Amino acid sequence: MGPWLDSVTGWLAANPQWLAAAVFIVAFVECLAIAGLIVPGTVLLFAVAVLAGSGALSLSETLLLGFLAGVLGDVVSYFLGRHFHQNIRRLPGLRHHPEWIAGAETYFQRYGIASLLVGRFIGPLRPMLPMVAGMCDMPFPRFFAVSLLAGAGWSVAYLLPGWATGAAIRLPLPEGFWTQTGIVAGSIAVMVGLSATSSLRQHRRATALITGMSFLILAGLFIGYQHLSALDQGLMTLVQEHRNPMFDEVAVVFTLIGEFRNMLLFSALLVALLLITRQWRQAVFACSTLLCTALANTATKQFFARVRPEVLSDPLTSYSMPSGHASGAFALFLTLAVLAGRGQPPRMRLTWLLVACLPAMAIALSRVYLGAHWPTDVMAGAMLAACVCAASLWLIQRKAPLNALPPKVWWLVLPALMALFGFFVLRHLPHTMLRYAY
Repeated sequence: MGPWLDSVTGWLAANPQWLAAAVFIVAFVECLAIAGLIVPGTVLLFAVAVLAGSGALSLSETLLLGFLAGVLGDVVSYFLGRHFHQNIRRLPGLRHHPEWIAGAETYFQRYGIASLLVGRFIGPLRPMLPMVAGMCDMPFPRFFAVSLLAGAGWSVAYLLPGWATGAAIRLPLPEGFWTQTGIVAGSIAVMVGLSATSSLRQHRRATALITGMSFLILAGLFIGYQHLSALDQGLMTLVQEHRNPMFDEVAVVFTLIGEFRNMLLFSALLVALLLITRQWRQAVFACSTLLCTALANTATKQFFARVRPEVLSDPLTSYSMPSGHASGAFALFLTLAVLAGRGQPPRMRLTWLLVACLPAMAIALSRVYLGAHWPTDVMAGAMLAACVCAASLWLIQRKAPLNALPPKVWWLVLPALMALFGFFVLRHLPHTMLRYAY
């Protein structure tokens, strides 16, 4: 595959006018039934995203192309399943590989709408689930709404890393940037890899291992952040270089969600609903994770007393490390993901954690984008929340596993949290936009 990929990327680098079409086509094929299993779309997506980030396409153009192509691939796959129904099994490829559709069908039958959201980030399931949804006659308006939501998260998760890499290569970054980035990224990658492996193998001490690794990375960031100035300055330069009014508004929305007062009310509402529905152990787990994360964040922020970046027109006077937005967001969404994954297979639990990290990352990255935090601040906030969440889960499960929440509890918790979120956005968004304006 190497020579073929090199020839494709080389041709696109020499003909950048075709790069937008390449991003659209690769993203479409990656999400298209059957084809997405055959073509190495993930590798191609990263490669074309790197070329796009080198100056050929803006970030908004790249993400929009990926989003539209992914949704189109979903829709085409859906109508293939809707048209052929059970005869879809006779199509070339599926006739000789029945396991491709069998796995997606089982997954869809078991998890329904959730499978379309979560399965979007699982390679073998991504191109097949929309076709299975059509084959099972899922109403198209419902399918399309879920596809829009999942496609937005997928385009960011799969295109942003490549685009950022291309942009970073193009910019004159501080000496030592790539070395420091490699050390930090490698440490986090090792932690994620070992955590996933131990969880999939259902290792008895998997949660304790995750707690320890999160703590080691957190300690490394606390001790060594002064020696990671090239990483902080380089990423801040990269982000500020590509700011635009549309992303400013999006970042303000996400940073609004992560404000301390809002996170406190979200957390209090979650714990209160768990107590009302008599989910005692789940309430203890959620309360310990959210409360301990908030207390630890406040204590360490005062201890390190790190000064914030001087980017905002009206700089904040509070200290910077770790980011309260990042720690609060990751604590809340990781708590929800852990509760959602109870009683499910290890692979599904890991997928819930992955999906939960997306909105938390959006809130955390909005702080870097707006210039309110250094990148290592939000990394430390995320590691702090992960460490506390894993430690709380380990302690609560020392004698017995944490049970899954009944569906009726989720039908109470999720609408309540979404309603509170909508209230805060509608009430405070205009004032927050003025606050962060230049």
